[in-house]
Amino acid sequence: AMFVISVILSEGNTVFVNTDGVSVFVMERDSVTFQTDVKTNQQGRIRWYFNDIRIAQITGDLRKICTDVQCNNYTESFRDRLKLDKQTGSLSITNIRTTDAGLFQLRISSTNNGEGDKTFSFAVHDISAAEQDEIKKKEGENVTLYSGEISQNDLLRWYFNDTLIVEITGDQSKICADDQCEDRFRDRLKLDHQTGSLTITNTRTTDSGVYQQQIYSSRISIIRSFTVSVTVAGEYHLIIQCLFA
Repeated sequence: AMFVISVILSEGNTVFVNTDGVSVFVMERDSVTFQTDVKTNQQGRIRWYFNDIRIAQITGDLRKICTDVQCNNYTESFRDRLKLDKQTGSLSITNIRTTDAGLFQLRISSTNNGEGDKTFSFAVHDISAAEQDEIKKKEGENVTLYSGEISQNDLLRWYFNDTLIVEITGDQSKICADDQCEDRFRDRLKLDHQTGSLTITNTRTTDSGVYQQQIYSSRISIIRSFTVSVTVAGEYHLIIQCLFA
């Protein structure tokens, strides 16, 4: 399934589809940030709605900031999963769920009789099921960490235990920019430039750990984590041989 985000901008009485509208894959447990590209100021107010229910708000003077149940008692489903950027009003949803599908709307209000008011809408249609909590492989097997699809203009990064190992910017890609990464994964990382998926060939036990994918586009950013466990091939056979020796 695909989580589709359509960005719509409304200014005054004119409504048009922003050319930055994107379609991206999102899985359960991902963290997603909706970017506003605006700066809060003394004049305005930023409000976020989910299916017409207010879930976050910030005023230009920062005197009123709320998220979740602080804004509305009917937002229990987002309890402790919303984060609001005080500088830009961007909204982040952590540990995303299939029930988060719906219409997220950002309304930016000014004090100039409605002039300059803007509305951004992020339509979430589907969220795919998450990968298993832990991907288990035997040493020597290949493992692919699936991404879905990425846009040509997206910035994509892969990290292994917080160390950058892959980066794609436009049509340029970089794999293992430092010696430590090169020594660990020498010629064993394969990148799908269409989807951003990462394959580790001929896995070793030292490849066990947390792989994090970060995708940045003009209006949305996604953080996704995979836990990989690689065990020694044949270790169970050795135990059986010892028992019957």
